[in-house]
Amino acid sequence: MAMIGEMDAESVVEYFRGKSILITGSTGFLGKVLVEKILRVQPDVKKLFLLIRAPNVESAKLRIQSEVTGSGIFQLLKKQHGVWFNNFIEEKICPLAGDIMHEDFGLDIASLIDLSKDIDIIVNGAATTNFSERYDVAFDVNVLGVKHVCAFAKKCPKLKMLLHVSTAYVSGEQEGLIPEKPFLMGETLRVGTHLDIESEQNLIKETMRELNINCCTKRDERRTMKELGLKRARNFGWPNTYVFTKALGEMMIGHLRGDIPVVIIRPSIITSTLKEPFPGWTEGIRTIDTIIVGYAKQTLPFFLADLDLIMDVIPGDMVVNAMMVSMSAHSEDQQAQIIYHVTSSLCNPAPYAVLSDSGHRYFLDNPPCTGRNGELAQLKKMRFFSTVARLTLYTTIKYKLPLEMLHLANILLCGVFSRHYNEARRKYRLVMQLIDLYAPYTLFKGCFDDMNSQKLRMAMNKHQNINVAYCFDFDPKSLDWDDYFYSVHIPGVLKIMDD
Repeated sequence: MAMIGEMDAESVVEYFRGKSILITGSTGFLGKVLVEKILRVQPDVKKLFLLIRAPNVESAKLRIQSEVTGSGIFQLLKKQHGVWFNNFIEEKICPLAGDIMHEDFGLDIASLIDLSKDIDIIVNGAATTNFSERYDVAFDVNVLGVKHVCAFAKKCPKLKMLLHVSTAYVSGEQEGLIPEKPFLMGETLRVGTHLDIESEQNLIKETMRELNINCCTKRDERRTMKELGLKRARNFGWPNTYVFTKALGEMMIGHLRGDIPVVIIRPSIITSTLKEPFPGWTEGIRTIDTIIVGYAKQTLPFFLADLDLIMDVIPGDMVVNAMMVSMSAHSEDQQAQIIYHVTSSLCNPAPYAVLSDSGHRYFLDNPPCTGRNGELAQLKKMRFFSTVARLTLYTTIKYKLPLEMLHLANILLCGVFSRHYNEARRKYRLVMQLIDLYAPYTLFKGCFDDMNSQKLRMAMNKHQNINVAYCFDFDPKSLDWDDYFYSVHIPGVLKIMDD
């Protein structure tokens, strides 16, 4: 790892002055937090080019207005700029109608040449994060998308930095201390296997060709491609298609980067903002939020989680702070291919029991309303199972056996219970699918080494000026997890449920 020079909040902010930045994935949760923070702390950034999946520039602009700058996280920025907010956004944000799945992002030659001349920094945050995504879709975005980003990066004469957002869980289901080290091309997590990205791409093409020859329905095609992704991921030692293709993307960037300075950010489970621009802002329901929603709706009597195991979470604004500091630290360092675990399991571990206890306490103090008339729910504490075997036994006795009895009765009574049986079977299958997908995270026994991140934090802390109006804190040691979940995260999740 290259030596990190002296840094403080002012120098990080100053780094972004006059820069032109290409950002992919700006409509996602992390992308919005990043765009908002750059514009808020450095209004003299030259331009943010946002690559948006849209048929034309006007459609891309509308998506930015509705999905990015129109989202709640921009409230503070709107207040700061008042009636000039729209003018400020129009001056600083340039929509690009394109897609990283396509070579040159699908841009015309003239636009591509103009863009390449201007770009100082590329942030690749685009990804499909669905654990069981179709293999072809996940491969196109998470693997080929990286290839296209690298190809474009090499066309940018002013480029100082390429930052790629990955995930800490590219480690699969490893146990013990997991280092901040890159994947080599062809590396796998299962002994005796070797990975060839081109072969995987050919397998996808051949499978699609066979599906088309057999005139399969879209539903059959979707199921087949989802199953193929999970099969290939597990063949090489990864638990699902998402983390498998993200690992392939990391291999691709390491193989193709040349002398481009590259930073790979690997956050763990990203949760709502801790402080900036205000506490508790979030979007979507993430893995651990299933527990919160289950309490709120009183619809989830049990969950798969070992309460003694570490739940590695990190607030979204901390991830963005780490991204901005690392860009500033490694800009124009041609030797740089550095990986940062933006995680909490090593320096401030929080067991799942913290979330369970703070959640139960929160809903005892703030009883959820259920039912059509808004009556208060009778709160029941969720039951947790520490192994898949125990949960499978429980669901078999409580749900599967009664389901089989209902099926038999339905046959004997000529389909009287068909509708009820089909609905019950659908719910049971959904629960079992969730167990299968969530087990690698809720039963995760690894711990993420964050030595590189710690060095970066130390470089900042030495020169941090406490009098500045903004900060770039990404030290999880500052977090009181119980207070964070009770006072910040749970209210934030409930707010998006109400919206």
